[in-house]
Parts: sequence; C-alpha cells; structure tokens
Amino acid sequence: MDVEGLRKELTNHGQVHLLQFWDHLSLEEKEHLYNELRKLNYTEITKYFKRSVATLKSAADKIDDHLQPMPNNVCGSFATTQEKLLKQYKAEGLKQISENKVAVLLLAGGQGTRLNVNYPKGRYDVGLPSGKTLYQLQAERIRKVQQLAKEQTGNDGAVPWYIMTSEATKEHTEDFFKEHSYFGLKKQNVTMFEQNTLPCLSFDGKIILEKPHKVAKAPDGNGGLYKALGQKKILEDLERRGVKYVHVYCVDNILVKMADPVFIGFCISKDAKCGAKTCKKSFPTEPLGVLCKVANRYQVVEYSEITLKTAEKRNPDGSLTYEAGNICNHFFTVDFLSSIVRDHEDELEHHVAKKKIPHVNDDGKEVKPTEPNGMKLEKFVFDVFKFASEFAVWEVLREDEFSPLKNADGAPKDTPKTSREALLSLHCRHVINAGGSFAVEDGRADHKMNCQNGTNDMDIDSHAVEDTDSQPGIVCEVSPLVSYAGEGLENIVGGKTFVSPLCINDKSEGKSTVIEMGKVNGQ
Repeated sequence: MDVEGLRKELTNHGQVHLLQFWDHLSLEEKEHLYNELRKLNYTEITKYFKRSVATLKSAADKIDDHLQPMPNNVCGSFATTQEKLLKQYKAEGLKQISENKVAVLLLAGGQGTRLNVNYPKGRYDVGLPSGKTLYQLQAERIRKVQQLAKEQTGNDGAVPWYIMTSEATKEHTEDFFKEHSYFGLKKQNVTMFEQNTLPCLSFDGKIILEKPHKVAKAPDGNGGLYKALGQKKILEDLERRGVKYVHVYCVDNILVKMADPVFIGFCISKDAKCGAKTCKKSFPTEPLGVLCKVANRYQVVEYSEITLKTAEKRNPDGSLTYEAGNICNHFFTVDFLSSIVRDHEDELEHHVAKKKIPHVNDDGKEVKPTEPNGMKLEKFVFDVFKFASEFAVWEVLREDEFSPLKNADGAPKDTPKTSREALLSLHCRHVINAGGSFAVEDGRADHKMNCQNGTNDMDIDSHAVEDTDSQPGIVCEVSPLVSYAGEGLENIVGGKTFVSPLCINDKSEGKSTVIEMGKVNGQ
C-alpha cells in the first residue's frame, strides 16, 4: 500500500482527515480503507460539491417569472380522451410490445427504512389477501401485458425488465427473485444492475467517515440511472435487443401499469423522445413536483421552488395553472437515452439533500446525529427533460394509477394501508364495471357499496385515510394474471353478486379462477 502517496493526494484535495485514525486500525481495516479511498475521484467530488452548492444558492431565487404551463399540443388526458382514440393508443402500444420494442426499467435503489424494514421496498407486502409483494405484482403485470400483446397480434413478444438497485439492495433483490423463480418471467429477460455511490459530505465539503475505516456513502439518486446505463452496458443491451421505447418508474407505486400500452401509444403518436405521466395536484401546496416549462425548456419544478402566489394561480375554469404533478412515471426512446449517456450525462447537476449522517467524531466514536449534519449529492431522473425537444404529457387519474408507499402505518399518508386500500378499491371498481356486484348483509345486490375500504372519504389533499375499521369497505383483489387493467372480467363476474372479501386468481396460480371468500350468489 502506497500510504504516503495516498496521504499526499488527500492533502492536495483537503481530505487528509480521512487518515486520522490510520495508526489505530487493524491490518484488515487499513486495507479496506486504503482500497476505498484509492477508488474515489477527488477532483470529480470537489467539482460536484462546488456545483451543487452553487445550485443550492441559486435555488433560493424563485423562478416564477420564467415558468410556463405545459403547452396543450403535447398534453393528453385519459379522462377526456375518446374511447376510440384510447383503443388506438393501446393497440399501438401492444403492437410495439409484440415486436420486442418495449422495455421497462425499475428504479429500486431505496431501502424500506421509513417502513421500518431492512430490505428493499419491492419486497414489501402491504397486506393484500394474496400476500403478494410489490415485485410480484409488477412481474405479473409484465406477464399479462405480454399476453395481451400476443392475443392482439399473434406475436410472442417479450418485455425485458431492467432493475436498477443500489449497493444496499442489489443482493437482497437478486436473492428474492431467485427464490421466487423470477415470478414466472424468463431469467434472461430480468437484468439487475447497480447504481453508483458518492461519499457523503459535510457542509464545507469534507468527506465523512462512517467508521474509522469506512467512508459514509449513499446512492447517487435516481438520476444516477444515466451514468449506470453506460457503465453497466445496459444501453448496449437495449440496443442489442432492438428495444426502441423504455418505460421508467419508481418501485413504490402499487398502482403502476407496467409497460402501459396506452401511455406508450400516446407518446408514439406525439413523436415524443421523452414523456411523463402526471396526475392533477389536489391543492396548490401539495408536495408534488410540477411539470412545466422553465425558460422554454421542459422541467420538473419542486413545489418549494415557486411562491405561494404562483402555486395558487388558476385558469379561467378554476383549475390550477400549474397542476401537472410529477409521479415518476416516464417514457424514453432508446435514441434519447443514448444521446443523454453519450453527450449530456456530465451536464446533469447534483442536488443537495441535507441529511442526518451517522459518523465518527474526533475520538473515533460513532455518532447518530439528531439534526442534519451533512449532505448527500443526488441526480434526479427527470433532470434530462430539458434536453428533449419532443415531449409528451399524459394525465392519469390518481385513484387509478398513483398511490406511493413511503411510510409505515400510523403516518398520515402514503402507508401500507393507503396503498392496500387504493389497489382493493381499483379492483372493486373493475368488478363492478364488468357487470359484477356486491351484496349487503341480506344478500341483495348493492352497486353503491363502498369500493374503497373507507377511502370514499379520503382527504385527497393529503392522501390520508381516516380510520375506517368500524366501517369496513369491500375487499376485492384481482390477480394481474387475470386482468391488467379491468379487461376480460365480464365472463368471470358479469351478472354475479359477491360478498366481500373476494379474490379472483388465475388458474396458473394453482387455484380456481374465482376464489370466493364470502357467499356468492347467481352462480
């Protein structure tokens, strides 16, 4: 080990404190720290820090004067689009899937820390009757959309699934998929790759030691995707497979439609290189980023970056002017991703996230701070929007497509309970729309029974759900292998009345097509 050479390099970059405990380390600890420090690019880290601090200072300047709502010609809405056109979008999307032109890419670097678990969020079971995890639900939606594409075209296309993990989640994720035989997907169509990490920094740019022999590091944000696409040869693999379109999404949305053919078809109809799903903001200060234009470039602006006056601005019809809430659900062409990786990745700026970072003090004792003591540098996946000249925005219904899982039960919003109830509500509405009904206690059909497990009274402003244990709603779960988005249920539920709880499973799951947990009438 060239310790003196390392010490000189660290001194030149103002980081020599990283060796302050060197004389007290074991040989094994010295080797670990030496190898870790040798791998760091200090010039690059210094550049990232200076740029991030400058960006943080400029963020204090409100950008209201430069904001513009998204132009109507790039926007579409599921709620207002005619059924005929929706079918055209869907048909185009399924056609592309059948021709192996569509992939999905999952951003899964986050751990379930706020859920009080020590494993990746995708492994979380929100308490559905089936016990399915987020990963299983998503895998089965891929299987189903492949089947729908084959039924339409006769071609047996595949949707490859790329999963970006982090250092903390990669092994857990790989083991989970192996344990469950990739949930029925072909192993060669599931590719996992790890995003990069960056050292955590103090507010004056010093690299923080987590332990006397270990640097504190964190994933480089979901925008680290673009660097990883090049380094991990994912872009090459997409091109080798002939993929043209990629659907990118975050792991924690239980309602996500994998490779949504309607969304894909819409973006293709707009000749978009880049696209985003949005849902309407519920109220001006809802903590959702807003998709808009800034200085004539597409951008997601955080709610904290605009004044209350601008956030509350309304159109003549009373709707919010800046209502396009970002839900981290995106469309990219492979050509666009290639241009980002090869030409623009270094232009993406890091954002500062002030955090409570465990560290060692000058005495070498580990400290868990109660207040933010440093920063993590992150890039955001939507930072590339500004490079897109052709863009598309597809507005979806929140109750159909957006219910994130972020916090443990007991929190006011985005919990396992709210996620579970959002999915059960959606499936209940699918059954009723397909001609099924649910019975009240005396056995009579009641089409107006609560489909939302209490969430009819949901405060849409906060995603919060009142405690409805005393007034339970319908429990209804439909396997993704039976129906992707409500289609195909008519022959199963049409004209029949069910008593909650109801589960509808595919025969391939080793169960009868309809599993009735309550009394079923009309069969």
